[in-house]
Amino acid sequence: MDSPSNFCTEETIASAGDYVNRNLCSSKVNDTLKLIQSEDLNFKLEAAMEIRRLTKTSQRYRRQFSNAVKPLVEMLRYDSVEVNEAALLALLNLAVKDEKNKISIIDAGALEPIIGFLQSDNSTLQEHATASLLTLSASSINKPIISSAGVIPLLVEILRYGSLQAKVDAVMALYNLSTHPGNLSEILRMEPVPSIVELLKFCKKSSKTAEKCAALIESLVGFEEGRIALTSEEGGVLAVVEVLESGSRQSREHAVGALLTMCQSDRCKYREPILKEGVVPGLLELTVQGSPKSQTKANTLLRLLRDSPYPRSELQADTLENIVCNLISQIDGEEQSGKAKQMLAEMVQVSMEQSLRHLQQRALVYTPSDLPVSSCSSEVSSK
Repeated sequence: MDSPSNFCTEETIASAGDYVNRNLCSSKVNDTLKLIQSEDLNFKLEAAMEIRRLTKTSQRYRRQFSNAVKPLVEMLRYDSVEVNEAALLALLNLAVKDEKNKISIIDAGALEPIIGFLQSDNSTLQEHATASLLTLSASSINKPIISSAGVIPLLVEILRYGSLQAKVDAVMALYNLSTHPGNLSEILRMEPVPSIVELLKFCKKSSKTAEKCAALIESLVGFEEGRIALTSEEGGVLAVVEVLESGSRQSREHAVGALLTMCQSDRCKYREPILKEGVVPGLLELTVQGSPKSQTKANTLLRLLRDSPYPRSELQADTLENIVCNLISQIDGEEQSGKAKQMLAEMVQVSMEQSLRHLQQRALVYTPSDLPVSSCSSEVSSK
């Protein structure tokens, strides 16, 4: 057995190692902070690149370099693309997952030069500026400041004409800003729907980009101008239906929410544009496999999409099966009808299985513990 002195020695060595590492990190931070505050531009550039490297994945370094925000913001005003880019990327890393740094970057005056970069002919600077606004706009305190600076029209312009990466970051930044009261109407005024639809068509439907596009569309169709813009855009409603069918769980919730908002606003006007894009199979799947909110919305939309807006008689209960059968009869094409019928059959089977499990659970609950419980399991064939 090891003696107590050996344990103490091992603990002391480990403690000494941690102490040395902390001192090295502290020394590196202090040296870099001195360089960033130097009058020598080459030293500043070297420090900005080091800050960017160290803060890329370390939350600790983001906190330790918070004092570098002001000199980095000053570097954004230099007449040098290399210096601007180094400072912007360092600030971007400092802002990631750090609310205090997000706020202090705006307070230090970064917004004005960043807006200038949005309008730059240099596509790289434009991309970095858009990414910075995406990160900075995640702060609820920054949102009103950023939007009041006239950023929304510039972001929509980038959404139209920017590089693919800039477009992706622009739509996410617009979504962040849309959650602040009053900004939605400003976004809508810039007519962004065609560009959002275009991005939604070509991005992966399960991606974060598709999720933010669908979320923004759901918010914008709360206005009549947004609904008209979506239905007027070729493939607009179809793009939302495709997200509903194959998007992420959150994306599908936004997609069904957007279509439901449209149908509830004016059933006669929007029922046909939605129905003709083959939305029924996706809605049926959502009623079984979607989130609780998606299931509720999908059921409500199915009822709105059926031929008659009036309640059925008592002999024809307003069940999901009846609604679906009604919708199937109106769908053009054998393939679409067959798919919908298959979905309905699968729903019925899932419902039977769930009912059987529920009965088994009730039997277990209400059967006295001293009596043997007979097996009531049953096989339901699946295809």
